[in-house]
Amino acid sequence: MVMNAVEPVPGAPALALEGVGLIRDSRRILGGIDWTVEPGQQWVILGRNGSGKSSLVRIGSLYLHPSEGVVRLLGHELGRTDVRSLRRRVGLASTGMADMLRSDLTPIDVVMTAKNAALEPWWHTYDEADRERALACLDRMGVSSLADRSFVSLSSGERQRVLLARTRMPEPGIVFLDEPTAGLDLAGREELVSALGDLAADDNAPATVLVTHHVEEIPEGFTHVLLIADGGVQRSGTIAEVLTGEELSRCFGTPLELEHRHGRWWAWSSRRRDQA
Repeated sequence: MVMNAVEPVPGAPALALEGVGLIRDSRRILGGIDWTVEPGQQWVILGRNGSGKSSLVRIGSLYLHPSEGVVRLLGHELGRTDVRSLRRRVGLASTGMADMLRSDLTPIDVVMTAKNAALEPWWHTYDEADRERALACLDRMGVSSLADRSFVSLSSGERQRVLLARTRMPEPGIVFLDEPTAGLDLAGREELVSALGDLAADDNAPATVLVTHHVEEIPEGFTHVLLIADGGVQRSGTIAEVLTGEELSRCFGTPLELEHRHGRWWAWSSRRRDQA
């Protein structure tokens, strides 16, 4: 039986978390998370290693159930709707997702299977229209010429572009990007950040949530930031209001200075170095 993706509830937030918490092996990873992402907003999640960022993304993308609280995605409440059909409205790119893909899949299959939130092309039936859409998604990310190569043969930057193309295949209501620049060299990082900025500039872009450790990786055009520390929300809101040197220093637990220049953010330690 073919299962259709659910339709977003008109006027509903793309994502709404109320009192969300996560406990694993008697250890609290997340607690008391209240957070709303409206359609079209472009969010960045910043925080230290181990602060709960990736767990929050897994909950928001419906691949992890919270221990407590309410999760609503596109107006549908987790636990009260078919999660398999709801996932078909979610775009997700992460290292974990890449690791789950069979290495000899071609990029066009990697992208096309996102239509059904699947990992293998033989799990469902696809037609020529699906292949054409997958190719258009690859072309949008500048990698359509790689469509029929093996995914494992691609460079790190090319793989990340394929995974970004995959997020666009299901016509998502929300996209989650968990550290998409991890493992890239400087050139690859800058190319990917630029591509994300281009996507954010699209008036029809879905709500997007980007996880990163580095303010330099915030693409131009992103609108909001969630600062997370010790498994809780330190502060959230527009980048212009929330992203300050003081808030960033609190979030990362070290004195930092912050500057916005040429459409990008830059941070560095403000600790005085001993004079030689």
